[in-house]
Amino acid sequence: MISTSGALGILVPPSIILVLYGVSTNTSIGALFMAGIVPGILLALMLAAVTFFVAQRNGYPKMPRATIGQQFTAFRESIWGLSLIAIVLGGIYGGIFTPTEAAAVAATYAFFITVFVYKELKLSEVPKVLLQAASMSSMLLYIITNAVLFSFLMTHEQIPQEMAAWIIDKNFSVWMFLLVVNVILLLAGNVMDPSSILLIMAPILFPLATKLGVHPVHLGILMIVNTEVGLCHPPVGLNLYIASSIAKMGISEITISVLPWLCAMLVFLGLITYVPEISLWLPRLLGMI
Repeated sequence: MISTSGALGILVPPSIILVLYGVSTNTSIGALFMAGIVPGILLALMLAAVTFFVAQRNGYPKMPRATIGQQFTAFRESIWGLSLIAIVLGGIYGGIFTPTEAAAVAATYAFFITVFVYKELKLSEVPKVLLQAASMSSMLLYIITNAVLFSFLMTHEQIPQEMAAWIIDKNFSVWMFLLVVNVILLLAGNVMDPSSILLIMAPILFPLATKLGVHPVHLGILMIVNTEVGLCHPPVGLNLYIASSIAKMGISEITISVLPWLCAMLVFLGLITYVPEISLWLPRLLGMI
């Protein structure tokens, strides 16, 4: 359950993967954030339904219902963390700061709350955390550098244009094109992480999609959902390996157990692919597209 629901983080705002797609394709990050809300809620409900069904079928024990007082206490203790979402989204849509500046604000706020409010991080541990962050940033920058070079090579050789011409010449329908995109991205999810997939594949697929009339925001959400599935399916699903290492269970055991939730995610992928209004309804309602 945690392996699959953990992938929701890259779909619901604020998501760094949506930012990467927006930067790669010059698509409105604000519209992408809004487009991720309805699909995120829908996927969460589908995963919750599968969880309820599995729990009921296997007779898993239930925790006692929390009292009003316990609920209030839990909310009061979590209000500082929940406020981060309001600060980031409120700041972006209120015109206070840009999505890039929002990342800096969020990092500063999270540091203050973690160290001085929740006290889960000691000041003596901060240098180690900063070193780990620098290491991860360096890795990401290396991926971005290679992705930019790869994108430049593709553009210089006019490969996206030739692919677009080939697709148009073969009279590929939008339905068939989206099916091919899903297959390509699901295969890429076997061997690549979401950031790499977005940075390498988005510049290639974007011009093809626009030529066929696929909305850039719809394509962005479609790619994000594909990378979500890639995190949870074998043989190289990153979330599966993390869950396996934490739970001290074999990867094959985790893989078999995750199948009901994975099937729900594949059904959701089909809905997102062929019902674009799920993604476009909210940003269109807000006049962002």
